[in-house]
Amino acid sequence: MTRRQFSASRGGRPERSRADGVLRLAQALLLLTGVALLGAFAVAQVDAMHGRARALEAFAQARSQQGSATAIAHTDLSATTPAALEYSNNPDQSLWGKTRVAAYRESLSTHRDAPLGVIRIPSIALEVPIFEGTAEITLNRGIGRIEGTAGLDSAGNLGLAGHRDGFFRGLKDVKVGDAIHVESLAGTSHYRITELLIVEPSDVYVLAPTETATLTLVTCYPFYFVGEAPQRYIVKAEAATATASNAL
Repeated sequence: MTRRQFSASRGGRPERSRADGVLRLAQALLLLTGVALLGAFAVAQVDAMHGRARALEAFAQARSQQGSATAIAHTDLSATTPAALEYSNNPDQSLWGKTRVAAYRESLSTHRDAPLGVIRIPSIALEVPIFEGTAEITLNRGIGRIEGTAGLDSAGNLGLAGHRDGFFRGLKDVKVGDAIHVESLAGTSHYRITELLIVEPSDVYVLAPTETATLTLVTCYPFYFVGEAPQRYIVKAEAATATASNAL
């Protein structure tokens, strides 16, 4: 080996060492960078998991609070609803027919379901329970809501039927302008009589639906007719603010 070759071989080692050092430093930096990125990813994942858990917890809490509020609202509503309707079981039967009195007494012993409401007409001292339907047994013990007409608590034409020789015999003495009160579990509706009519049984237009709160009372006519009465006596009433008019 010549002197020049020896000198060159000795001078190459420091250069190679510096290159190796730079390479190791770069590897270390890359390793640190990778570790930092993995750490950041892990932190992001943990934070996302915690955020989801917090969101689910917040939703569960909000749902629970909403359920509690609904339960409280239902409790408040039920607390304001009357437990039962009050009415007399001993109505004035002085105008009734003997057959109707007997039928009424029999109905009390065989049927005890709760009424839908109570109708009161102060001018004739009428206070009578309202039941669903117009079957004979129903009309023997009270007034019946005519099927297909409005409900006691809804707007429209509420039709109520009663026997002319029983509870509704007193209708012969009502006058336009008289007050009628219909009480249900939800409250009391107040009416004023606006019209009195005598119609044929086929004149079902009196029960036609209406947009405003209307009350139609139906019974047979004449009141003291012997046998099956041929006509119908109609009492029409509207909300207490309506203007009254007499059609008779």
